[in-house]
Amino acid sequence: MPKKAVSPPPAPAIRPAAASPIVSSAHLVSPQSAELSEFEFGLIVAGNAFHRWIAHCMSAAGLKDLTPLDVLVLHHVTHRARDKRLADICFIMNVEDTHLINYALKKLQNLGVVVGSKNGKEVTYASTEIGRGYVQRYREIREACLINALKADDGLNRDIGELARLLRVLSGMYDQAARAAASL
Repeated sequence: MPKKAVSPPPAPAIRPAAASPIVSSAHLVSPQSAELSEFEFGLIVAGNAFHRWIAHCMSAAGLKDLTPLDVLVLHHVTHRARDKRLADICFIMNVEDTHLINYALKKLQNLGVVVGSKNGKEVTYASTEIGRGYVQRYREIREACLINALKADDGLNRDIGELARLLRVLSGMYDQAARAAASL
């Protein structure tokens, strides 16, 4: 008598496992918003990548050994070709520690890329022609290395715009939370 073919047992139903959030601090993950912990980890990684990028880009432009904050201060001082006060720079960059910005300004002045002008008690800062030249070279390198990469995905610019909006909203939430924590 021929042997009867035996069918393999049915495969167990595969349920998609709940994706574990990708976080840097699992002990901070809230059951109410694991997404916030994922965002914070993404912000850490993206922030570090951005800082590395701007320092390398400015180095390629010819200004070596600047910290990311130095580069950002130079860009802000150059912004719209208007003189800036220390308080204005701190406010726009959302930096509470004025001594950090002041130190960057002194460093940039010593390099000859920023100049300070005293009007009464007030000091304002502007980029020099040399500073504007480095910023222009930075822009050219940025176009070649970063902006051209956006051409690969048509929707990427739209997504970046939405991300920028969300970052502004979240920075307001974090600022409010910082004020609340400072009052505890």
